Amino acid sequence: MTSIDNSQRTAAKVAGVSGLLAVAIVVFANYVLLSPLIVPGNAAETGRNIVAHQLQFRVVVICFLTYSATVVVLLTALYVVLKPVNQGLALVGALFRLVFALLWLLSTLNMLGALRLLGSAPYLQVFEADRLQALARLNVAANFDDYYLGLPFFGLAATICAYLWLKSNYIPKALAAFGVIASAWCVICAFVFLVFPSFNKVVNDYWFDSPMALFEIAVSFWLLFRGLRPPEVAEPIRARS
Repeated sequence: MTSIDNSQRTAAKVAGVSGLLAVAIVVFANYVLLSPLIVPGNAAETGRNIVAHQLQFRVVVICFLTYSATVVVLLTALYVVLKPVNQGLALVGALFRLVFALLWLLSTLNMLGALRLLGSAPYLQVFEADRLQALARLNVAANFDDYYLGLPFFGLAATICAYLWLKSNYIPKALAAFGVIASAWCVICAFVFLVFPSFNKVVNDYWFDSPMALFEIAVSFWLLFRGLRPPEVAEPIRARS
């Protein structure tokens, strides 16, 4: 391992800020703005809520776009930090995370499609209102599929990064090891869920990615407030022997 340069230190701070910002944006968009508009099992009421709160719904779209952009900033910063450890793996991890970001862009298209279906364009008048509401609800529900299609890529990216963190000694080894396990668990759960959709009745789907999310948050805090540890810090005894 070579010594840490200034570009890595700067990228680590950027990764810390963007990682925390990404989590805050997606939680706010999904649980504060979008969830109150969704009425489970009632497409008509959901459609009326969206029409009545179009500005709120459009802010969700902006949040999703911002989240995608933030993930791109994050993956770039992580690549700069981890490239000296293993350039090939760092690039693969960045590309996997990019796929995840692109699928969030697909979610924004789903949301805009739902708004269009609930609009007043003349060509929509040939459909009954309840059918348009059902189609709009289907578009919003497609975000679920987008996320779980992207989750294996997110998990693989996090697994690779966690392995590189472990190899680099830039963060505590215990934290990096937890990241490898949590991220690999997410990848396994995501693939099993795609093959067996009832898997979330055995393991709640919140448990698929929550351990990995905790790891990503912990690393973001570490990078922001503690920065990168010199590689030799973790092996002082070997250095003296």
